[in-house]
Amino acid sequence: MSSTTTSIELLRSMTLSGLVQNEILRGIKAGELTVGAKINEIELSERLGISRSPVREAFRALEEAGLVRLEKNRGVFIRDLSDDEAAELYEVRAGMDEMAGRRLAPRITSEQLEELRAMVAQLKASSSSGGGSDYFPLNIAFHDRLVEMAGNATLLGMYRQVVNRMHLLRRRGFSLSGSSEASHAEHSQILDALASRDEDATARAMRQHVENGFQRAVAAHHLEDQGTPPRSLA
Repeated sequence: MSSTTTSIELLRSMTLSGLVQNEILRGIKAGELTVGAKINEIELSERLGISRSPVREAFRALEEAGLVRLEKNRGVFIRDLSDDEAAELYEVRAGMDEMAGRRLAPRITSEQLEELRAMVAQLKASSSSGGGSDYFPLNIAFHDRLVEMAGNATLLGMYRQVVNRMHLLRRRGFSLSGSSEASHAEHSQILDALASRDEDATARAMRQHVENGFQRAVAAHHLEDQGTPPRSLA
């Protein structure tokens, strides 16, 4: 199936509200909509060629998902996450990754391992070339595929909801010099554990990777508080 056909089928299967939600989430992932940015309801409805009713419905759904805040008489804004919320999201994500690793290790196929190795090779190439803008989506795709391979649809759906909220803060962790190299080394450890089909080792490696990511995000946040500009990727 061509990408054009896939896009058409996606459009047919989604509600107008869902399309608006996807467009806003796309903007957040791409860095076009940053924390505190106001979303103009009229401009968005005109750009998408739809009425304002599904746009408002999408805003309410995104508010429930923790991605935007609705302020009476002021409008809709991309949410910021408190330090406590960030810590909670990383804690939940760590537990999900640990569960996924424990499920995936005994069932992973040789073909799936090769697929993951190819993704890690792409991450390494992006890191080596200094392609920070490429590294972020590749990293997200790698982890999403790991959880998808674990074969639990409920876990995957909940995981994606958590990660969508984490898009509001995760770029800070990858803005530190060397953070992608550290992340790549941890990815290799995950692959080694999966190749051995060791459930405990895989679960530990995946959980530790998320916990280390949280420490990188905290370090980046402290630099911002001190007024030190984050360094670019090496």
